[in-house]
Amino acid sequence: MTGSERPDPGLVASCLDDLERLWHHGSLGHPAFSDEPLDGLVLTILSQNTNDRNRDRAFGSLKARFPSWDRVASASWEEVAESIRSGGIANVKARRILSVLELIRQRFGEYSLKKLTRWSDGEIRDYLEGIPGVGPKTAACVLLFDLGRPAFPVDTHVARVAKRLGWVLKNTPPAKIQQIMEETVKVDRYLAGHLNIITHGRHICRAIKPLCGDCPISDRCNYHQEGK
Repeated sequence: MTGSERPDPGLVASCLDDLERLWHHGSLGHPAFSDEPLDGLVLTILSQNTNDRNRDRAFGSLKARFPSWDRVASASWEEVAESIRSGGIANVKARRILSVLELIRQRFGEYSLKKLTRWSDGEIRDYLEGIPGVGPKTAACVLLFDLGRPAFPVDTHVARVAKRLGWVLKNTPPAKIQQIMEETVKVDRYLAGHLNIITHGRHICRAIKPLCGDCPISDRCNYHQEGK
């Protein structure tokens, strides 16, 4: 494929069908992480450069020590960092969280993103991506999981699977992959597709020693065909 091409929607759909049969993340919806989108934004910040288990431990520890975002905002960055130590690079993340909280207070007059529910998808995306340290993936996660809006977040697993299958060029950056996926996949399949690809990347299409022999879509995979 060339840089201007897009993957065949039918081919992508057939792969998503098989991944859904394998991993069972259907298109019936996914419960929001919280009724407060700010929770999801902070959770995604904590997920950077760590795994889900450490992310969740750090978030749980943060909320246990500081029951409200007002309490977090009034704490020092050292106190916040200590509470999220299990999530890695705690000093960086603590400063980022406090900076984000202050920007949100300046914009909305409170430590909450619930007012985003009245905004359009494009307005939400533009606002979130305008926050320093919040990129397309983080914005897409908040849109999809906390606001129930259409978005296709691209993490390391989604990027790896998309590149190996040949849906995108090998040097395509995550933000561009996200755009391509949102243009190729039907909106009502964003959530299930995202979750199934991530699960596939974790368990079969692994970064090291992928289990191609166990993969139901290896017959449509450039990586597998090139390795034969």
